[in-house]
Amino acid sequence: MSTPQPARPYTHIAGARPEYERALEPMTAATAARTVSWQRRLWQYGWLRKAAILAIMAVIWQIAAVYEANDLLLPTFTATASAFVDGFADGSLPSRAAVSLYLLIRGYACGIAFAFVLTTLAVSTRIGRDLLDTLSAMFNPLPAIALLPLALLWFGLGNGSLIFVLTHSVLWPLALNTYAGFRSVPATLRMAGRNYGLRGIGYVTGILVPAALPSILTGLRVGWASAWRTLIAAELVFGASSGRGGLGWYIFQNRNELLTDRVFAGLTLVILIGLLVENLAFGLLERVTVRRWGMVH
Repeated sequence: MSTPQPARPYTHIAGARPEYERALEPMTAATAARTVSWQRRLWQYGWLRKAAILAIMAVIWQIAAVYEANDLLLPTFTATASAFVDGFADGSLPSRAAVSLYLLIRGYACGIAFAFVLTTLAVSTRIGRDLLDTLSAMFNPLPAIALLPLALLWFGLGNGSLIFVLTHSVLWPLALNTYAGFRSVPATLRMAGRNYGLRGIGYVTGILVPAALPSILTGLRVGWASAWRTLIAAELVFGASSGRGGLGWYIFQNRNELLTDRVFAGLTLVILIGLLVENLAFGLLERVTVRRWGMVH
């Protein structure tokens, strides 16, 4: 039985590279590299980046208010946060927000219904298309708050006036975005729907709406923002409805009483509601539909 020979280095092979040893990096450097990699992975979360932006804005607000040193003009962030907590503790802010959101939902639903009818007519008939073009050119540039005096004459001092101006603020951006999405649907999808015998409402809901959903979501977002702004402005001008005012009326009352910290607390709640609706409601709807289907990146 032959004795095994020791392994020979590869230096005898022509063209082989000489052997060498690489010194290992110190443990501290490797730990730092892993820490940087972990921080980069954490920074990929959108909610964390947005929270960092809000924190920076709060610090700037606090510094500016301390420098101004006039709570009547600009209360500090801490004073506003205290007023915000007190408003939730006594129930004034949640009750006013509930009134505003109830009106907003009703006006928003009416605007969606009218926009769906107009866009369905526009993609079905030439008269409907001319009607949408004419009405949108007439009323889309008209601010919804400018219709409030007429709404008060027509519907009186009640929720009907506010719902009317909210419907106006939602209707036109949603109708225009939806109609633009319908027009961008590929001709192959249109022909496929026709070949399956789809007509009228079935054709719109089965072919056009799924294909144009990114544009529809954009219209819903724009309509929501427009309606929320209009509602707060209308409550500032119109005041309480049936003895109960919303967030706009809460801001107006505290401004008259020179309680600026409560005014900023009301404005903060308006902003927070907007952030929650945008990031939770519309963000979730986008993730489970158009992002899941690969229609947007």
